[in-house]
Amino acid sequence: MKEKEKMSLTVKVLLGMALGITVGLVINLGGLNAAGGFINEYIVNGLFHVVGKMFINALKMLVVPLVFFSLICGVCGIGDIRMLGRVGGKAFALYMMTTAIAIATAIAIAATLGIGKGMNQVTNAAFTGKDAPPLTQVFIDIIPKNPINAMANGDMLPIIFFAILVGVSLLLVGSKAKTFVEGAEIANEVMMKMVNIIMAVAPYAVFALIAKAVANLGLDLLASLAGYVLVLVGSLMVHLFITLMLVLKIFSGLSPSIFLKKIRNVQVFAFSTASSNATIPVTMRTVSERFGVNNSVASFTVPFGATINMDGTAIMQGVATVFIANVYNVDLGIAGYLTVILMSVLASIGTAGVPGVGLIMLSMVFTQVGLPVEGIGLVLGVDRLMDMIRTAVNVSGDAVVSTVVAKSEGKIDISVYNDMDAGMLDTDEATHIHSAVEAEMAEAVQATHSK
Repeated sequence: MKEKEKMSLTVKVLLGMALGITVGLVINLGGLNAAGGFINEYIVNGLFHVVGKMFINALKMLVVPLVFFSLICGVCGIGDIRMLGRVGGKAFALYMMTTAIAIATAIAIAATLGIGKGMNQVTNAAFTGKDAPPLTQVFIDIIPKNPINAMANGDMLPIIFFAILVGVSLLLVGSKAKTFVEGAEIANEVMMKMVNIIMAVAPYAVFALIAKAVANLGLDLLASLAGYVLVLVGSLMVHLFITLMLVLKIFSGLSPSIFLKKIRNVQVFAFSTASSNATIPVTMRTVSERFGVNNSVASFTVPFGATINMDGTAIMQGVATVFIANVYNVDLGIAGYLTVILMSVLASIGTAGVPGVGLIMLSMVFTQVGLPVEGIGLVLGVDRLMDMIRTAVNVSGDAVVSTVVAKSEGKIDISVYNDMDAGMLDTDEATHIHSAVEAEMAEAVQATHSK
């Protein structure tokens, strides 16, 4: 009898998301989420919250060791150390270019449609802008005073710097460091196996995360800010399906349709967690195993992009700036909009790794062009949902740039990229430990103890 065809992880995750949206809407529209009620206390903010948070913590748990060991292996296996500088330069230029295009596109769409005109509303929602560190301090902080502290805090740029420095130092040590490098390779492989294990429970976690978000947000906020939400979502989709796909096709010649089909898992994870950093393990696995990008490139471009690539956030800034300017009847003019574009590109570097980066960047932009910072309160209500969508766009940009840079350096396996089944995860196999392996490991441990 032919073995029954298994449902792919992508389908399972998408089903989890669809079911989560459905359950969340039923709870919200049915009035079942009243504060203090059983559903609110024990289901939405109980079960769903706990499952979702545990999943996000599990992903974040892997970020630092995965980036650290993967980068060391990437540097040691790069073949030409000069390539590291080229990869960094190309990645940085592409990230800045796509961010500038993103916000320019968003401003053009929002200004053409005139969202916010005639509203003349005031808001009771308060927003206090935080100060972002100056750009000079960001460059200083790239070199960690204490790498262990940087790892504990999950500061990506210092971790990237330290891991690259360790890799280069290992190359300088030479053959004596062979055992250390082999250990790093094993550690990196272990981390990737842990990613597979966590992804096996992803459909259930995605369901919990989405159900909680939709149950709490509902549709009322979306209706009251329909113009802003529709233009923002539309601008994000234009950037994802047109701008990024054109960048991929023009600079690499690879198929955008294959890219979009293979990136869906990463997008769903990003949408569910609303965190580019938490999605790093999934993005790295997809880029390396599904797209065929060599680890020497992916280990650098993915965490680097999660830190400074702000395409989705830049689009939100462009749309929000036009929206708030129209609400308060402020005419920014061409000079004002150019200032917004420049500020957003610079802020994407200056606020790297800062929590709540989107709203911090927006408050900086508003202050620069003379818009009232308290106007951010108008869009605060829907920011959580919009953050989920723009994070999915951000990680898609990370994957596009990683693929383009790898193609330019000849560090991508085209046959893997074009193979739709390459890197597909069998969740049963990913979590199954073979009895022969168990026996072999037990024997190795016993032999060690008997010495």
